[in-house]
Amino acid sequence: MNENIPAGPAVAPDFFPRLLLVDDEPRLLSSLYELLRDRSYHLVTATCGSEALAQLNRMQFDLVLLDLRLPDMSGHEIMDYINARGIECDVIVMSGDVGIEAAIGALKRGAYDYLRKPYSREELLKTVENALQKRRLAVDNQCIAQRLENSEKMYRTLVDSSPDIIYTLNHEGHFTFINDRAYQLLGYSREELIGKHYSIVVHDEDLERAKYVFSERRLDDRAARSVELRLKCNGNNGGSNGAERTFSNTLMAISLGALGMHVKDGSEGPDARKHGVPGIYGVARDITDRKRAEEQISYQAYHDILTDLPNRMLFKDRLGLAVIQAKRKQTELAVMFVDLDRFKLVNDTLGHVKGDELLQQAALRLKDCLRKGDTLARQGGDEFTIVLPELRDRADAQGVAEKFLECLQRPFDLDGHIVHISASIGIAVYPNDGESIDELLRHADIAMYQVKALGKNGHSFYHDSMLDVSHQKIALEQALRRALENGELEMYYQPQIDVATGRIVGAEGLMRWNHPQRGLLSAGEFLPFAEENGLMLPISDWMLGALCRDLLLWNQAGGETIRLSLNLSPQYLDRGDFFEKMRGALTRYGIAPAQIEVEITENICIRNPQYAIEQLNKLCQLGVSVAIDDFGTGYSSLAYLHRFPIHTIKIDQSFVKEIHDENGHYPVILAIISIARGLGLHLVAEGVETEVQARYLQANGCTTMQGFLYFRPMSLTSFIHVLHAQDQAWPQAPVSMIAVQA
Repeated sequence: MNENIPAGPAVAPDFFPRLLLVDDEPRLLSSLYELLRDRSYHLVTATCGSEALAQLNRMQFDLVLLDLRLPDMSGHEIMDYINARGIECDVIVMSGDVGIEAAIGALKRGAYDYLRKPYSREELLKTVENALQKRRLAVDNQCIAQRLENSEKMYRTLVDSSPDIIYTLNHEGHFTFINDRAYQLLGYSREELIGKHYSIVVHDEDLERAKYVFSERRLDDRAARSVELRLKCNGNNGGSNGAERTFSNTLMAISLGALGMHVKDGSEGPDARKHGVPGIYGVARDITDRKRAEEQISYQAYHDILTDLPNRMLFKDRLGLAVIQAKRKQTELAVMFVDLDRFKLVNDTLGHVKGDELLQQAALRLKDCLRKGDTLARQGGDEFTIVLPELRDRADAQGVAEKFLECLQRPFDLDGHIVHISASIGIAVYPNDGESIDELLRHADIAMYQVKALGKNGHSFYHDSMLDVSHQKIALEQALRRALENGELEMYYQPQIDVATGRIVGAEGLMRWNHPQRGLLSAGEFLPFAEENGLMLPISDWMLGALCRDLLLWNQAGGETIRLSLNLSPQYLDRGDFFEKMRGALTRYGIAPAQIEVEITENICIRNPQYAIEQLNKLCQLGVSVAIDDFGTGYSSLAYLHRFPIHTIKIDQSFVKEIHDENGHYPVILAIISIARGLGLHLVAEGVETEVQARYLQANGCTTMQGFLYFRPMSLTSFIHVLHAQDQAWPQAPVSMIAVQA
């Protein structure tokens, strides 16, 4: 056995054809070897059959040059061995046998060619080259076929693993191919769809659009187009992956990108089939989640998240459409503006969570009062708007407003807290009260504020006279701002009397506005408006300074030490710098903290009790005392009252007014007196106007009173004169107290 790897370029041996030369005649074998050695072949020789079989088992050969007559076996037997074991190699038989049977036997066994000895040099080389060329082509074809098979497997895997539905339709719209994703998303197997028309999966309402996109033939760059279609799920197959998440109902939104497949000559129409137009290739992508997200975003953009009602933007759109329709049909429509009365009190008292629950319950009640075509929207806060289209007459709108008032007057249960509210409702009617959206809303708003001004809990239609009132409010706000700048505000004082001695023991300060045109205005005429328009903070700042200035004047006049009570707005207490402002004012004017008493309402105790306790404790540490004003009118809590640093309780005048018989029984008055006595607190009764009231209060233990029975509010100068007159009458006067109320 001999092997020869020819010299030449450094190429791996596997790149050279490997030939096995088999002949038992050494001279012929050597001659054959020399003839082929310069041809860049890898040559291996064998002198007998067993040696040839050993080489065939040892390595792979491309070509075997085989002599039929060998000492131990015939060449036919070697070929049988090759065929039996599936050894892939070509065989060229070289034999000196002149019988035809030897050649036929070799060719039957798959020999590439049969050369009779002696053969010519050129004949041998040409036969070997042809055999190897055929071999190379076969190997190349096999590699190509293998690559094609692998590629097909890969693309089949990619197509079936695609998150999209991939399909082809013939020119008649029947499925010719569809991947496995159709089963996962729609529940249809490939067998159920192949050969079926695409309409089997398209939603009935989208069939016309599908017909257009699938039947239209376009060429070149315009062949691709997209359309959104809803596809039906197969209700019989419910086990598809992702179907439960993607298709919660029986319809699915699909973004469909289709590409028309056509021949180059562009043949179309009924003869397209014979011209070779195969149909359409398409990709269907599931966009159900995206569509739902878009719908959710769009919904949230036009709806109030808390109440799930249309918001201001959507309401204006619907009102605009209703106005257009009313104009076309020459009918009326009503716009209503609803503001919940007492909502702020509930929100401040019970907290924003309970306030939100109240808004949700109120929205449901209002919605139940409306027709299907009416629109209820939340403008913001506790304000709602309603449009009532196709109004027959104003009585219809009035009836809806009365239903609103009736349903809102029923108690609301907020997790055990029973709350009562009402509403102020303004109504504007198209076209008499306005023809534009903004006019109707503005006039309904003005009518609503008119109801609030008249005591709330009612409804009113807009009329032109209300516009003058609205303008007056704007003018009032501007004038009040100027009043702060021009020094038009002034403190008045109403003395407090010890009925046992008839002596003045304190006073309550009341704010007055010296209006340039309207004269002297009481606090009740402008402070509620100031609270609504954000003016309480600057007014409270002014009042704190006025309080200290008055005390300074009194102290400089040599009067007695006076303690003034500052009636504190909840907004002012909530401001974080209140304590610093108080301490700064006292330092700036040289006022002792013991001369100041801060009055709070019971609602402050409930609104944010821990914060209020912290703020008031700071004041007490500074030396300022604390009083509760209008006791018994708010959401009082004895637990909070016990925790707060309270020194004085003031009985509200609403309870005092109920006293008509000095021998009568008035349990609320008696209860408040008992609380003050039990907690060791000072007690003051407000609004005492009759001798009967004074005698009843004195008889039951309340001896400090104020009211018109004794003194009306007076300026600081007048009050000083009164105190001086009292000092002359009673030289040994006790310390007086002045309570200042905004």
